[in-house]
Amino acid sequence: MSRRIDRSWVVLASLEDAEAMRCVDVFRRTDGSFGFEEFRRDVEDRGTWTPVQYFSTQSFATQDAALAAAHRAVRWLAERH
Repeated sequence: MSRRIDRSWVVLASLEDAEAMRCVDVFRRTDGSFGFEEFRRDVEDRGTWTPVQYFSTQSFATQDAALAAAHRAVRWLAERH
């Protein structure tokens, strides 16, 4: 699991860009709240997913609300759909 996502959180969706170099994870925390984080994968990092934003500090009441916020905040994700 990538940094900035606590091991106790459950990743519900992992959405990648067309090149598989960017990813957004949508997760549920143990308190029942939801969130998301954006990651990148680079050759120099040996393919490890590295967080690129601090979206995981935001909290949402539902998975749908977290996903909608991700689409507003992450340009490539919004352009994907």
